[in-house]
Amino acid sequence: MRVAPLASAAMADLLNFVRGFLMGSADVVPGVSGGTVALVLGIYERLIRAIRNGANALWSIVRGRRAGLSEQLRTIDWRFLSALLAGILVAVVTLAALIEHLLEDEPQNTSALFFGLVAGSIVIAWRLVDNWTASYIGAALVTAVAAFALLGLRSDEITDPGVVLFFGAGAIAIVAMILPGLSGSFILVTLGMYKAVLGSVNNRDLGMLLVFIFGAIIGLAIFSTLLDRLLLDYRAITMAILIGLMTGSLRVLWPWPDGTETATLSSPQSPTVPLLLAVAGFAAVVALSRLVGRPALEKLRPASGD
Repeated sequence: MRVAPLASAAMADLLNFVRGFLMGSADVVPGVSGGTVALVLGIYERLIRAIRNGANALWSIVRGRRAGLSEQLRTIDWRFLSALLAGILVAVVTLAALIEHLLEDEPQNTSALFFGLVAGSIVIAWRLVDNWTASYIGAALVTAVAAFALLGLRSDEITDPGVVLFFGAGAIAIVAMILPGLSGSFILVTLGMYKAVLGSVNNRDLGMLLVFIFGAIIGLAIFSTLLDRLLLDYRAITMAILIGLMTGSLRVLWPWPDGTETATLSSPQSPTVPLLLAVAGFAAVVALSRLVGRPALEKLRPASGD
């Protein structure tokens, strides 16, 4: 009699693992956000809420407050987070070298594909705001312009970064990774830490990776509660700003001249294959959103009002 529930739970775990793998795959690429993938897959707010509950428990542990700690630990969506995190880690470990190779050898085609993926994600996210007012549109446009300008700023790669830089990079990049449209990998590029972190993954430098992960945990603990509150109390305007971030982030993925290797924009050269890949990426996101189904996206909508 319990076979069906167990099978259903196992299928849910597998599905969340696949979702995590897709998020991790996106996070490896500068310009693409794992948060965007979570939004398209219909799990974004569940993810933010689970992270917030975990952050609350973490702060209680740090402060030595045992009162109510067991209750806080029970509110954490452990099964969901474990499967999702496993998928993300597997994607990062297995795909880091491949993505690094594609970005170096096929920058235009790789960027074009992800340009289409992000463009399709913008369309999906747009549908999550029922009533677009002038203020929402204005917020999205201002954010898009600001993101477009800021993402043109890049730092030279830091050689032989130390523990402090790895910690700080983790704390800052993880915030970007959970924001749709703001790529954690590109933030690492901007900080001059992308190659150092990617190299640590490929070289299995566990010491520096643990420092980076610890920084990411602290960054999540600080930011997730704020984002969850914004989505709860100021949902529509927050979504409009996130859509603006995604739109502005397209600058990073413009395929010409060298994809994510430069912030310089130029006219297309030999555009046929990149354009086809961009269309394929766009179509893949739209198809994925239909596969997920409208009910999953409806869970992201407010019950009423804002």
